[in-house]
Amino acid sequence: MANLPGQPLDRTANSEILQYYQSHRLFRDRYRVLKKLGQGGFGVTYLAQNASLPGEPRCVIKQLCPKAGSQLSLERAKVRFRREARALASLGSHSQIPQLLDYFTAGGEFYLVQDYIHGETLAQEVRRNGRLTEAQVKYFLREIIPVVRFVHRNRVVHRDIKPPNIIRSERDRRLVLIDFGAVREFLSDVDDYTSVQAPATQFVGTPGFAPPEQLALRPCYASDIYALGMTCLYLLTARTPIEFDQDPLTGVIRWHHTVTVSPHLTTVLDKMLLPDAQDRYTTIDELERALELEPHLEALAGCMNTRNHPPLDDPGADHSLAADGYLTPIQREAQAIRKWRTKRSFGSQQGRARSVYRP
Repeated sequence: MANLPGQPLDRTANSEILQYYQSHRLFRDRYRVLKKLGQGGFGVTYLAQNASLPGEPRCVIKQLCPKAGSQLSLERAKVRFRREARALASLGSHSQIPQLLDYFTAGGEFYLVQDYIHGETLAQEVRRNGRLTEAQVKYFLREIIPVVRFVHRNRVVHRDIKPPNIIRSERDRRLVLIDFGAVREFLSDVDDYTSVQAPATQFVGTPGFAPPEQLALRPCYASDIYALGMTCLYLLTARTPIEFDQDPLTGVIRWHHTVTVSPHLTTVLDKMLLPDAQDRYTTIDELERALELEPHLEALAGCMNTRNHPPLDDPGADHSLAADGYLTPIQREAQAIRKWRTKRSFGSQQGRARSVYRP
């Protein structure tokens, strides 16, 4: 992590938070700015200490830079900012998401204050230790699925799941998902609501980790599943998405030659990475069920019918359950239940008829 001096600051060069850093004063009477952690198109992230609390715990201050060209658009941005900050506050109740500590506007800029998670990102781990084994990647999925499920149940698509946005906490080794794009997106285009030239939204994500529908500005829950799949490939191979070839006709990622994993994990990853969102696992629960199936595959193998379809015992039976005329044991049982119910219903109708016409 680099210090503030000497780094390009663009529009933040004259920002209020930088003035407090240079003067060693407390920002908003409580935050002591220590370092600049990073900078992107949406703003700058700083490491700070909360001097108003015992022990002066560390926190992260995210300075967002909306494109507000007028006072009216700035006021609109404030409304959207507060709404999205409240959404982040609800997400922060999960142990694998940094808690939102504060949000405010100052000097025309927007700020979020969140917990500081001390640890390494998965990208840093791979650079230091090398690629992960199949068992480690499966364990990673079991660790990350609960937080992704929580995010989706709160009707949020993260849109930027990737190794640099997943930190392993040094304190308790838990994986923490960071850098939610919701606030950034809603503040990215607030200059003029009435302009027909202004797009409804902007792309949020990282090319390569983002699937086709997200690049087309139509993200869905399956978009995060695709990003998880690309993250798994990175962990298994230490290759970034740009280093994988794609089938020119289907857009499918060609990765099988880069690493050898079990047939089951190969099948799971292939489905996670399908170009069409409708062909992927559509929910994180569906992905979890597919992963949980593997320990039972050997036991289930004896129950799976791999022989040619036998002829039907009853040529006059109802074949509506199977287009090819073959009924599985479950289908045959369902058919027998329907026959029994029909016979019982017919018998009861005959009984009522006899009681009506009995002299």
